[in-house]
Amino acid sequence: MTNKITRREIIKQGGLALTVLRLPFPLTALSKINLMTDNKKFDVIIIGGSYAGLSSAMALGRALRNVLIIDSGLPCNRQTPHSHNFITQDGAKPSEIAEKAKTQVLKYDTVKFLNDLAVSGNKTENGFTITTKTGGTFETKKLVFATGVKDIMPDVKGFSECWGITVIHCPYCHGYEVKHEKTGILANGNFALHYAQLIRNWTKELTIFTNGKSTLTQEQTDKISKHNIPIIEKEIAEIKHENGNLRQIVFKDNSTFDLKAIYSRPNFEQHCKIPEMLGCELTEEGLLKVDMFQKATVANIFACGDSSSPMRSVSNAVSTGNIAGAVLNNGMTEEEF
Repeated sequence: MTNKITRREIIKQGGLALTVLRLPFPLTALSKINLMTDNKKFDVIIIGGSYAGLSSAMALGRALRNVLIIDSGLPCNRQTPHSHNFITQDGAKPSEIAEKAKTQVLKYDTVKFLNDLAVSGNKTENGFTITTKTGGTFETKKLVFATGVKDIMPDVKGFSECWGITVIHCPYCHGYEVKHEKTGILANGNFALHYAQLIRNWTKELTIFTNGKSTLTQEQTDKISKHNIPIIEKEIAEIKHENGNLRQIVFKDNSTFDLKAIYSRPNFEQHCKIPEMLGCELTEEGLLKVDMFQKATVANIFACGDSSSPMRSVSNAVSTGNIAGAVLNNGMTEEEF
């Protein structure tokens, strides 16, 4: 049975976020936590300090909540040279967007930042404790996981070096930059068909590489062939490149194929195992299961960004982080009133 959520409930859960955006308070210097002197109890701990985590922290900081962001400094898009399809930031370097966001968020004096890796979590009578790699332990009433996912690189030489540069996953993020170019699809079965249908809008010079025997059905193969898209079943030995810029595919029979870019969707796993330690459910795809308000399946835990959404983009991470922060704060105001 599906629970229907009304527009009024959406507004209620969001806590009239526009009001949050107008809360004035003095801005102070950037805040990094001092493990020797600072309080280790927080209203909210956010694990993951990239776009989703920082967006959530801004909403909470503007709501005067005491927040700790814990981040290890290894975002999944760290090799990507430019971010696209994010209005006002189109073409900017991902690291520059994140650094600007961090500077703005840490001006709010109730938000602290810890450069560390969260390694374990436990439920307590009043919330949770989080322990980091360096041995720090922190208490919180609520948790936000903005930890992203970890891509599992296939056993193809050169793949990881090109990942996010010319081996790409999303045409909305990168397709315009390689439009009309000679482009490959490294996929099989349903993924291959989906990519062929989608990417054909950006370029007609498409070739599918199944890296072994095709698992496409005959119907799928016929549909692809109708659009003159070759399907190559040879096993790939190497992706030749120059500083991540793809030049050609080398097959195990030593034949080659010149390309400018190739789309691929490698397997992934959750970057952080703490949500599962605390009992949070995963979807069939391996994402953290959340509702439309970014609430996980365990009370007082939220998740946002790539860890809970198949839409892997900066704009989506920022959006879901903002929702998580606003909804979380609204719930706390109701509890305290």
